[in-house]
Amino acid sequence: AFSLQAGSAFLDSWLIRVRFPGAAQVHSLLTVRNFKAGATTREAVDLNCGAGKITVALGRNLSGKTNLCRLVAKLPSEASGEVRVETQREQPSSGSDGARESVSLVFQAFVNYPHWNVTQNIASPLKARGSRSFDRVKELAALGKIDHLLKRRPDELSGGQQQRLAIARALAKSPDVLVMDEPFVNLDFKLRESLNAELRNLVNETGVALLFTSSDPSEALALADQLVLLHEHEVLQQGTALELYTRPVSVAAASLLSDPGVNRIAPGRYVRPEHVRLTDESSALAARVHAVERNGAETYLHTELEPPQSRERWVIRMPGLIDVDPDQIVRIAEIGRHT
Repeated sequence: AFSLQAGSAFLDSWLIRVRFPGAAQVHSLLTVRNFKAGATTREAVDLNCGAGKITVALGRNLSGKTNLCRLVAKLPSEASGEVRVETQREQPSSGSDGARESVSLVFQAFVNYPHWNVTQNIASPLKARGSRSFDRVKELAALGKIDHLLKRRPDELSGGQQQRLAIARALAKSPDVLVMDEPFVNLDFKLRESLNAELRNLVNETGVALLFTSSDPSEALALADQLVLLHEHEVLQQGTALELYTRPVSVAAASLLSDPGVNRIAPGRYVRPEHVRLTDESSALAARVHAVERNGAETYLHTELEPPQSRERWVIRMPGLIDVDPDQIVRIAEIGRHT
């Protein structure tokens, strides 16, 4: 049987429906029936993404994440499946044309018009629909915290500001579904952290259904209301962050939500690096430390189990600064286990 150390709980989010100024109140559901991430996919599955929720597709490179995004956005894709966007909305308030596009797509590369300023970039989808509402432009710019930069061109913006501009342009189309394919992967850590927090607020305020892809388990766990684990064009598992973290169906599923990956105890038994502690108990497993990484908040010990255990390589992830040196023998124990 596959067993794995249990993790801390995440709160599942309920559907959020928000009245956005000048727009209809929206309740949308994105469904992809019989989804296959690539030509070699063996089993088709159904995927659902609700309004006011963030669905994160987590996987490594070439796992099928971009194929899913392109399929949902109705672009040429190796993925297959029946994409449906079911929307219920009240009548738009006075002054809104009520026109909407079903899906908007934001890639990791900034897609902004280089010779237009922020105002012109955000307004471009509105003009294409015959709307010249400057109030809507200011509203979206304020949502992306770039309302003080309306006269600047993209090359006068920081990386984070350019990505906020791309998101504002996508939202100007008033989509029922916003698709973001690893949008922050090229940004530095602090900026990614800030934008992830802002993204949650944006989804709450607009009520849009968001499909977000990532290769970073920390980012996925921080953002996701629903998680989809992709590995080699197969959907391994889907559900809430809590369900997938504490009850992975396989080693591959557990490893996707671990950074570094899980440690092997014995055939079919694994433990996450953050669920191992140092101990003085003489009966505990012995391991030799090969390398120590400290980043201030955490310490990573790269170790190898000592005989009579098989010489498995383990990584131990511990909070704070741990006083351990390379070539030192340490005793390690698990912090409980979930089967």
